[in-house]
Amino acid sequence: MQKIELRGRRALVTGGVRRLGREFALALAREGMHVAVTTRTIDADASAMQNELSRLPVLSTVLRCDVTQPEQVTSAVVRAAEFLGGLDLVVNNAGMFEAAPLEELTAQQWDTMFATNTRGPFLVAQAALPHLRRSEAGKILNIGSLGGLRPWTTHGHYCSSKAALHMLTETMAKAWAPQVSVNAIAPGMIRFPGEPEQFAARAPMQQDGAPEDVVAAMLFFASAPRFITGQILAVDGGLSLV
Repeated sequence: MQKIELRGRRALVTGGVRRLGREFALALAREGMHVAVTTRTIDADASAMQNELSRLPVLSTVLRCDVTQPEQVTSAVVRAAEFLGGLDLVVNNAGMFEAAPLEELTAQQWDTMFATNTRGPFLVAQAALPHLRRSEAGKILNIGSLGGLRPWTTHGHYCSSKAALHMLTETMAKAWAPQVSVNAIAPGMIRFPGEPEQFAARAPMQQDGAPEDVVAAMLFFASAPRFITGQILAVDGGLSLV
């Protein structure tokens, strides 16, 4: 399989200051990609992220963007493309997670979840599409969830929004081929250092996932041939099988 060289290419990572988004952005920068990350608020975490990226020999910037606000999305994508000189990869990571009994969900909770987890990635991808089409290796990678593959009774709005994102991934892959490939990762239970074990006993692999497991999947899609498109990859230790 002919891998795509990442060094010198340009990536936009939404929600790239904390948790998995931070790990994605740093991993891409360590591979030699120039990276723009977005965050809803420019705070101490954003400053720390910019400092960490600046120690790597790539172009990097941190931009304010609330993906629920169309005008902020348009502005952030324009600024990222101008700063980096184009875009080759978009990682749609920005999202929200919330638990609530299904019968108690409000319309506002439902709408906010979908605006963040489904409409947000669509707006970012739509704004980035002209830049990705000009790339010789344009790619979009959406970060879905095991919750988009399996129903969780106390996360109805979250699961529905991620399932919609998975379908949106397949739709974009079909609509925007052959210039742009579009795939998604559906992480299961991912445990960061210091967090308690949760679903290890239930998973066939007998462990919760680690951030580096999802990063490895992200790097696979980032460097894989564009012939691979429209795929939803569960990274869950087999939890989706039980």
